[in-house]
This record gives sequence, C-alpha cells and structure tokens, in this order.
Amino acid sequence: MLLSTKFVEPIERTLDSTFKFRCHKNISCFNKCCRLTNILLTPYDILRMKKRLGISSGEFLEKFTYTHIDEKSSHPYAVLKMMDDEGKCPFVTPEGCSIYEDRPAICRYYPVGQGLMVKQSEKGIVNEGFYFFIKEPNCLGFQEDKEWTIETWRIDQGVDLYDEMNSEWKEIQLRRDNPGQPKLDEKKQSLMYMASYDIDKFRRFVSESKFLDILDIDKEEVEKIKTDEIAMMKFGFKYLKYILILEETLKVKEEYRKQTKDVRNP
Repeated sequence: MLLSTKFVEPIERTLDSTFKFRCHKNISCFNKCCRLTNILLTPYDILRMKKRLGISSGEFLEKFTYTHIDEKSSHPYAVLKMMDDEGKCPFVTPEGCSIYEDRPAICRYYPVGQGLMVKQSEKGIVNEGFYFFIKEPNCLGFQEDKEWTIETWRIDQGVDLYDEMNSEWKEIQLRRDNPGQPKLDEKKQSLMYMASYDIDKFRRFVSESKFLDILDIDKEEVEKIKTDEIAMMKFGFKYLKYILILEETLKVKEEYRKQTKDVRNP
C-alpha cells in the first residue's frame, strides 16, 4: 500500500483494541499528517472524489494522481499527487480537508492501518483483516482524551462502507500477489488500470465496442451498468478476475467462440 513501515507499531490489533485519539483544528499538528505522504487510491476512492469535484475519472486521474507499478505484482496503482515544495495534499486548506465527506479510505483509517490476508475456508476464499497503529512523532492526536475501539473508529469514520465497496478489488490484488503468478505486460497493466480506476473510460470501452455483443451477460446487469456507477465498478472487478485468469467470471457467447479473439486480450 506504499505505506512506510517506519512509524508502524509492530503489533497486530483487533476490532476490540482500544486507543485514545482526536484530531481537531486547535491541535498544533493539524494538517501536518496530510503532507509528504503516499496515499494509494482505491476504485471507490476515485468514484467518490471525481463525483464530488464534478469531473470525469480521466480528468481526476490526470490532474491529481500518478501511476505506481508495484515491483512484486506488476500491478498499476493510482497514487494521490502531492503539491508544491511542502508536499501538501491538493485538497487540504487551512480549515482542513475540502473533500472531507469524500476523502479516501486510507485518510479515514488514520491513525489506524489495515492489513488483509486471503485465506481458503470451507466457504471458499475469504479476506481476513488485521489492524495496526501508525504513530508518527509529529502527530499529537494520541495525547487527546477521546477513547475508541478500532471498531467504533471505523464506524465513526465511515470506513466500513469503503471496505465493503473495495473488498473484491483488494482480494484480486492479494490473489495476484501469490507466488507463481506471471508478471503483467503493458497491455494487461493498461486494462487493469482502466477497469480499476478510469470508470468513465471503462464504460466507453464496454458500450462502444463489441464487448456486450460477444459476452453472455444478463440483460438486467447490462442495463444497470449503463447508468449505475457502483454496478459498473463491480462489473470492472468481474472483468479483472477474467482477464487476470483468476476466475471464469465472464463467458463468450457460443456463436462467437471460434470467430473472435479472447476478450482478455482485446
């Protein structure tokens, strides 16, 4: 997640773990945690922020992010671009975060960090989460009196919704991290980036090509992804599982099987 381990407390925590923390305008370190940091964005982060700003996903990505290619998995990730010599977040003002209600998941979690492991169970593949504290020396929030459990903090910060929306995408990243998975070529990286982050481009890709003609997709789902961004985002996860050969989540119509190339490589 591009998170430096320098200030990570090396103890795994659970939802019942307690801590004291409060961030407010009158604390002397206010806004300092929003500088010189790497904020890896999720698909739902992009959807919320681009909608908040009233711009397309492509415009948001071009103006506010850069692409990071993970060396281990070869996955492309969108990372929030910091500004000026101070490395300030583009959305931070003297009054605080200008998009606070739609801020990214990693900002909502702070000062809690989240880790995920994929495990095989009787019910199939499941995500198992664990938590840890991030204790930066310039953060005075831990000296405040307000007490939380990690569970009450997640609810208060609205992280539970973000986790629900991104759980399938995170599972894809973890499954691709397993030993033996082949590196992605530039074409697959481009497709993965588009389906993860550029929802407006992905919609055009789906609707303006023969994509929907070739694939056997339920008509109700087709109509939903044309107008519902959440449905389109989740369809993108289904497409990722297919092109990364993790699951046969999509099926080519019988009449097209012999006469068209695989939609994994359009």
